[in-house]
Amino acid sequence: MIDIYLSPHFKLSELIHSDKAIELGIDNTPPEDVIERLKIVCCRILEPVRDHFHIPFRPNSGYRCAELNQAIRGSKSSQHMTGQAVDFEIPGVSNYDLANWISMNLIYDQLILENYESGMPSSGWVHCSIVSGKNRMQCLTIKGYLKREGLFK
Repeated sequence: MIDIYLSPHFKLSELIHSDKAIELGIDNTPPEDVIERLKIVCCRILEPVRDHFHIPFRPNSGYRCAELNQAIRGSKSSQHMTGQAVDFEIPGVSNYDLANWISMNLIYDQLILENYESGMPSSGWVHCSIVSGKNRMQCLTIKGYLKREGLFK
């Protein structure tokens, strides 16, 4: 079951992999309803990004069970726990450019450019979430614990 494709290029195993879960012996296998939401993440976020940039990549973090989310000190309301969010980067593409393209071309609930340093294209990562209802189209930048709303500038 773990090797099933959620979309043409992304497997469930990639969306639930966590070195920290392995290290701590945490079972990060999602329930069926979460797998359905991860399919939406793959089809509506990851696949369009891959199609646009034409570069294969793997997500850094997708689903996190509550125990794993707590172990990494994730937000108590993290959309990762519901299978609605993914963190990722694309080799050779600035995370700023990646977040900017998503903001202009995709429907999302929340888009966060996390820990990006201007002038350091590969710094940080992009967090993107999507819900089945009304998406907020909220853009944020986060540096450490400092959160700013608006464009990525």
